[in-house]
Amino acid sequence: MKSSIIEVLQQYDNFAELKEFSEYGNGHINDTYLLDYEGIGKIILQKINKSIFKEPKKLMENIALVTSFLRDKIEKNGGDPDRETLNLIKTKDGQSFYEDSKGDIWRAYNFISDTICYEQVTNAKEFYESGFAFGNFQNLLADFPVNKLSEVIKNFHNTEDRFVTFKAQINEDPLGRVKDVKEEIDFFLNREEYTHIFNRALANNEISLKVTHNDTKLNNILFDKDTKKALCVIDLDTIMPGVAAFDFGDSIRFGANKGLEDEPDLSKVGLDIELFEAFTRGFLEACGKSLNKREIEILHMGAIVMTYECGIRFLGDYIAGDKYFKIARENHNLDRARTQIKLISDMEEHIEEMKKIVEKYI
Repeated sequence: MKSSIIEVLQQYDNFAELKEFSEYGNGHINDTYLLDYEGIGKIILQKINKSIFKEPKKLMENIALVTSFLRDKIEKNGGDPDRETLNLIKTKDGQSFYEDSKGDIWRAYNFISDTICYEQVTNAKEFYESGFAFGNFQNLLADFPVNKLSEVIKNFHNTEDRFVTFKAQINEDPLGRVKDVKEEIDFFLNREEYTHIFNRALANNEISLKVTHNDTKLNNILFDKDTKKALCVIDLDTIMPGVAAFDFGDSIRFGANKGLEDEPDLSKVGLDIELFEAFTRGFLEACGKSLNKREIEILHMGAIVMTYECGIRFLGDYIAGDKYFKIARENHNLDRARTQIKLISDMEEHIEEMKKIVEKYI
């Protein structure tokens, strides 16, 4: 065991009773370990990746505030706060994290047993449960004072800002790739209006900032192993002020696509309207009453805007030389961008149906 980890473990009670220690999970950002203590069970220990999260202390402040609020809400609602939200374990001196001698930030969570996690959507029931879980997350936090949260990744879902970056990447064109992807570039440039929808609605006070998760993939939900019902939303690092439609839309982009995010065969890519309806039903059953009329009216546009935003990020990164997103093959980011283009096109064809589905569940 590394000396840095021993240093961290000594900041928590029951260090002497540790009986098992191992790396855990398949996450690519933070270093995660599973610890098994004699008598008290398992906990999760994580080192936060400072190259991604530049202000990890603010990130931890966000998580501490939100999980404490969720715990109180769940308890008042008669739920099980030990299983329905993440629970930080305090250090011996009562802190929610520990900064080691190298300046790295560590945290510990209670391990939630008898749960499973799905990497891909396989049926409508799972996706309904996913929608309900993320909707319930929104609903429980509807009266949380959002101004208390820090923006841990600046302009994370500011699509206007992403568009400015995209145009700069086109102008710089360091590898001369622009000439080969003009059709893809034009697709996004011709839809610039999408970048303004939510910023304009916020500026006009038609919608409000809420606590948003900002990484609403299926694998960020723990499901009960026996009932297969969604139990707990996890991976709270990107909790920030945001727009409800972003959490809704990113789930649809990821989970209701008939193909993979990087599928090179575009005939396999498109919106699965059955999955769209399943997620929408779950999401609105859980949080519909905490959204205003305008937020519901433009909810479906979150799916298009989030797909658009990812598309310009993928294509921009391809043009810039594949500097941000990891690639596993030649033209990988270009394949990802083309997948988003196909998905957007399919959503545009189904936009009236998407609107009617949202209206059906309000």
